[in-house]
Amino acid sequence: MLVKKVYFSDFVEEFKKFGREDQFSYAGKGALFDYLNELAEDLGEPIELDVVGICCDFTEYESLEEFNHDYQLDIEDIDDIQDYTIVIRIDEDRFIIQDF
Repeated sequence: MLVKKVYFSDFVEEFKKFGREDQFSYAGKGALFDYLNELAEDLGEPIELDVVGICCDFTEYESLEEFNHDYQLDIEDIDDIQDYTIVIRIDEDRFIIQDF
């Protein structure tokens, strides 16, 4: 198996290549890139870059209200979402979750 190291610019280009450049904000892509790199280090093995899979497995939210609407929940704090799934913080209000 051949493995290619992917830099952030490559990561962003892959989203464009698959017509998914608007799936996540630029900052969201940066947060996902960092998360996936840290996960690969923790696992001790590379992770295959699957843009379509990422887009199916993760969703970016602009606010907690948007998340609560989509999941029909009444979560009061973003950190409480971690009881359900992985949360990747982008900034104070925005975040990405692994869909559940």
